[in-house]
Formats: sequence, C-alpha cells, structure tokens
Amino acid sequence: MTWDDFFKEEEKKEYYQNLMSQVNKAYETTTVFPAKDKIFNAFTLTPLENTKVVLLGQDPYHGAGQAQGLAFSTPVEIKNPPSMRNMLKEIQEDLGKTSTCEHGDLNSWAKDGVLLINAILTVEEAKAKSHHKMGWEIFTDNLIKFISANCKDIVFILWGSSAIKKEKIIDTTTHHILKGVHPSPLSAYRGFFGCKHFSKTNEILKNLGKKEINW
Repeated sequence: MTWDDFFKEEEKKEYYQNLMSQVNKAYETTTVFPAKDKIFNAFTLTPLENTKVVLLGQDPYHGAGQAQGLAFSTPVEIKNPPSMRNMLKEIQEDLGKTSTCEHGDLNSWAKDGVLLINAILTVEEAKAKSHHKMGWEIFTDNLIKFISANCKDIVFILWGSSAIKKEKIIDTTTHHILKGVHPSPLSAYRGFFGCKHFSKTNEILKNLGKKEINW
C-alpha cells in the first residue's frame, strides 16, 4: 500500500474533481501558496511505508515565500513564524536540547517519518483559511481514515480544536493519539508549553521498537 493507492481512490470522487478544478482556477487567477508543485510535498518527503507520526496543522502560511507544503515548516531563509518559535521552545524544555530544525525548515522531520499535513493544503495570499470549504477537509478526513485503516501504531499529534475533532476517525485500538492546545501565541500558554509531546512521541516509538524522531 502506498500514497498512490490513496490518490487513485480520491481521484475517482466527485468532491476531489471539484476541489482540483477550484484549486487550478485559483492558481490561474490569484496568488496561491504553496507553489503548485509543492501542494503534495508532504507525501513526497514521507512515503506511507516510512510514516511513523502524523502531525496535523490547519492551513498553509499565507505570506510570500513561507509555505512549502509541510505543516508548520518554512524555508531556512524565512524568519520563524510564532507557532514554530513556540514549538522550538517546547522542544528545548522537553528534550533539554536545541531542535535540529532551529531554522524552521522541517524537511528533516518529514524524512524521519513525520507526515506534516495541513487540514487545508492551499491558501490565497494574505487571506488565512480562504480555501476553507473547497473540499480539502474532506480530503484530509479521508487521508486520516486511510492511514488509520492501512497502518498500525501511528502516533497522531493533534493540536488545537480543529485537529482534535479528527480523533473520532482514528482507530484508537491500533494507533496512539497525543492531543492538546495549538502552539500559536493565542493558546500556547494554556497548555502547549509543558505538553511534552516530543518526548512522549519518542517514548511510544521506542516502546514499539521503532527509531525515534530526531526533533
């Protein structure tokens, strides 16, 4: 089983065809992020057989040059957004060491087995959640159901209320869920700091005999 199996099924569905039609039109008529060839970057960097952790974000960054098709990640030359700064702070506190991704580019996490996927995969410039209700949420729900049904012992990290809602479509008898508040400045001090999700993820992986993530 690979991501190709998932995409082949989705491509047959009316919602997906409508979604792609709207997305293609948006790229032709407005400025959309990430670059079109990076929309599905997470799947390229983290093949299904390598996936150990699913970290769910909301929608891509909507500033120029920021989004690169990986939830929370930005290119090295871009200043770390606030949520990323809070994640790095928690890694330092939790693990007692600096993150391998201090620059904010999470490609190494993706290659290490962390599927960094947003609930919505595209966004219009300077308009957060502008591609909400196009059909991306159906796509993401179907993706999580696919992973839940076809994989075993995946660690799902759910931050924020919209991510936590996905818990009901995950088979908790075969997978592991860590959930809590979002790392954004609006909520980080209400429980994100001190959640220890990075060490807890590695503890689960270690107990399963899997290689830990180099956060």
